[in-house]
Amino acid sequence: MNAPKPDGLTGLDTRRQGWVTEAWKHVTEERLRELIVGLVGVPSPTGDERPLAEHIAGTLESVGLRSVCQPLDARQANAWTRLEGDGTGPDLMLYAPIDTFTVGDESEDVPWIGPKLREDMRPEATVYDDLVTGLGASNPKGHAACVMMAAEAIALAGVPLTGDLVAAFGAGGMPTNARPGSDRLNTGQGAGCSFLLEQGVWTDYAVIAKPGWTVSWDEVGLVWFEVTVHGTHTYVGSRHRLPYDNAISRAGDVVRHLEEWFTEYAKRHTGGTVAPQGVVSSVRGGWPRLAAATPATCTLRVDLRIAPETTPMQAKREFTAAIEELKHSMPGLDATVEMILAIPGTSTSRESWVFRSAVAGWEALEGRPHEVVTGNSGATDANILRGRGIPTVRVGMPKVSEAPFDIDFTRGMNTVSVQEMQRLTRHLIRTAVDTVTRSREECDSPMALAPTALEGATA
Repeated sequence: MNAPKPDGLTGLDTRRQGWVTEAWKHVTEERLRELIVGLVGVPSPTGDERPLAEHIAGTLESVGLRSVCQPLDARQANAWTRLEGDGTGPDLMLYAPIDTFTVGDESEDVPWIGPKLREDMRPEATVYDDLVTGLGASNPKGHAACVMMAAEAIALAGVPLTGDLVAAFGAGGMPTNARPGSDRLNTGQGAGCSFLLEQGVWTDYAVIAKPGWTVSWDEVGLVWFEVTVHGTHTYVGSRHRLPYDNAISRAGDVVRHLEEWFTEYAKRHTGGTVAPQGVVSSVRGGWPRLAAATPATCTLRVDLRIAPETTPMQAKREFTAAIEELKHSMPGLDATVEMILAIPGTSTSRESWVFRSAVAGWEALEGRPHEVVTGNSGATDANILRGRGIPTVRVGMPKVSEAPFDIDFTRGMNTVSVQEMQRLTRHLIRTAVDTVTRSREECDSPMALAPTALEGATA
């Protein structure tokens, strides 16, 4: 005999089951498709999210939610809305970033993304039955659409809230510095999330919607390094007559050494749900117009992910030691290291209300113990939220695996399943209702959830 399909309500009392069920009635595939098609159609590369923030605020206003477009400058903005409670319960933020990993314009993306822009790499939505493609359709815009839908459904259901429910959409969530033409260097790396909190949009707990159908409580941070490899500026016609030490050739030796070192580094720091990785992301050196000369320097940029237990200074010393080791084995190598960016990794206690509630919801929807996904090396604005003292968990959708086209990294970012959006939205609604209909004392208590609803939470 087949087991009954999970109803997603196990562990909730009768009142909350009713509120969640009523809110779920408003979550339709048609509305989710409408939301994601609208989001994909508004370009939002990092630093230019203001049009999308205005679109989000306007869309939420149209269904009766008081919403705000919050400018950081003339080009960049957040959006947020608040469903007010009676003040006796905890406030919860459902959060999603809104900027895309790439730009969607040949002048900036090609040739680094490939020889040309495919259909999914552009800010134009295409619907394939359950699937929607287009730049950022899954990450981050599909997740942002789920947050919008959750807030809209709870409002339309008239759920009586004790705490405030904030739905927030942050600019600058991607791991990037400013693109050409910006007046500010810090347009990415959580700039919008930091600004949101600094301007008083603050809550007791937060759930960030980002990829991965699991409840994550910890996250890698990241540090960036510039490694400058020194050599001799000379002329090709004098190579055989003058001292010759090509900084570009030396930089290649450094890259080869680091590629091996990154693997060992990841093994040493894997733990919890994280397996921090590293890459050499770019090389800068020489005059493209002057192929006849070697440069005196060649600069490598490195992104090194760090576990929550590793401080940026510990990472700097470990990375610098790796370069010193190479210099010792290669006499004459002259290379210097500078740390140019640092965002610590963070974690939330698994005793925290938001983790226990999110896990209980996952288990109720799946009908099985929570499945922890390990080996993660992606960083999100969860680090900004936790770093400011807000207990935060991350919940999202799995990458689409079955499609009428091959799924590579970019298509994974740019393809979303509406059915998976519906499942994530139901989870967000359940976690929100389970939180912002309680008293603060209930959520502070370790016995707030029945033990049966917590099975597997500490797996």
